[in-house]
Amino acid sequence: QVQLVESGGGLVQPGGSLRLSCAASGVIFRNNAMGWYRQAPGKQRELVASITTAASTNYAASVRGRFTISRDNAKNTVALQMNSLKPEDTAVYYCNKVPYDRNYWGQGTQVIVSS
Repeated sequence: QVQLVESGGGLVQPGGSLRLSCAASGVIFRNNAMGWYRQAPGKQRELVASITTAASTNYAASVRGRFTISRDNAKNTVALQMNSLKPEDTAVYYCNKVPYDRNYWGQGTQVIVSS
């Protein structure tokens, strides 16, 4: 059974940092690009960072230079290092393959950036 489990969210002050982690089970991780998505209240879910199986990365303009995505193919995990956080980064963060599969959405992890 395919499962994605996100962790690492929390409350942080503007300018702070968080590191999110996603553990994947099954074959999803080994054969696919992976991505971090986020959904803020009242907004559509958006892709913020992606990484191919060859570790090529891509970022949304809003997070480029502040977020770094990485993957550990031996452990089937993908991480998102978030620095210089802003209030507009507040959202629930999810990982999924790229393009996403609606059957793979996990519970997500909440990130709140507030003073």
